[in-house]
Amino acid sequence: MSSFSSRSTVPTPELRPLPTIAAPAHPTVAGSAPRRLPSIQGSVIADSVYRAMLVAFALCVPILLLLIFAEVGRAGWPALRQFGFDFLTSSTWDPVKGEFGAAPAIAGTILTSIIALVLATPLALGGAIFLSEFSPSWLRQPLSFFIDLLAAVPSVVYGLWGVFFLLPVMRTTLMPFLRDTLHLGATPFFTGPAYGPSVLAAGLILAIMVLPYIAAVSREVLMAVPRSQREAALALGATRWEAITGAVVPYAKTGIFGGIILGLGRALGETMAVTFVLGNAHDLSLSLLMPSNSIAAAIANEFTEADTELYRSSLIALGFLLFVVTFIVLAIAKFMLMRLSRREGVK
Repeated sequence: MSSFSSRSTVPTPELRPLPTIAAPAHPTVAGSAPRRLPSIQGSVIADSVYRAMLVAFALCVPILLLLIFAEVGRAGWPALRQFGFDFLTSSTWDPVKGEFGAAPAIAGTILTSIIALVLATPLALGGAIFLSEFSPSWLRQPLSFFIDLLAAVPSVVYGLWGVFFLLPVMRTTLMPFLRDTLHLGATPFFTGPAYGPSVLAAGLILAIMVLPYIAAVSREVLMAVPRSQREAALALGATRWEAITGAVVPYAKTGIFGGIILGLGRALGETMAVTFVLGNAHDLSLSLLMPSNSIAAAIANEFTEADTELYRSSLIALGFLLFVVTFIVLAIAKFMLMRLSRREGVK
């Protein structure tokens, strides 16, 4: 009887690697480059036509912009050629003597736009944060609708409201309060009598007009912030307010800045509402309580009265300056947005 120590050995099969199938090589002619894979782009005539149409439509925008720039510049060139750099620095606007200077209009345009942004940005950003973070669902949609409705109100309605309501309130209450009660009249920015029509009144009107643009863009950007940003900040022990200011708002700051620039572009070109409340005086003053003028308001008020070629050319030159100022401001804003986006990408 055989013992258990004597075991029968079973031969183990040898493992062999699987054969590899080489990819068939494309036949090439000696001395020629290897054949490329066929491309389906442009293989159908309809695709080529569609692509050409899209390119043509896209090129229409910069071409139209260049045509506007060239035509307005050509029509305003006689005034720019005659007055030169003095057209930008002079505050004299005398159609009878044929002397025209754009300094008050340029200063009024920039100053009223800055006042509008300073007043509207905190309100718009606060409203956007409330709607995206704190507002209950039953209130979010109606409140968003009413804020967006401000953008649909015609500018002439804002102007009439400013004439019949805002200017009397400013003349009897707000201006004396700022000048006398707060003793801001000691500064050069709040001196002069309380007329009502003023740079401050135009800035207030513009603030109301640009507020829905900034608020709408900021609200959409804040609501697009991932929920993980909020949850991560809260998980680290941050309060609700710290989570918003430290995680949510910094994440959306590029879009918020874009909304502010959109509001700035709206304020720079506003015409009718500013015309009603600015006073339309070609005076250059540091006081926010004094009447002034803007580029758009000057063109709207005086273009039909321009009875000489130089007068008309000066008004068109004002429009050309507004075009250039708006282009420069938006270009700087676009550059800052690119820098901000690139910095966030690096982080």
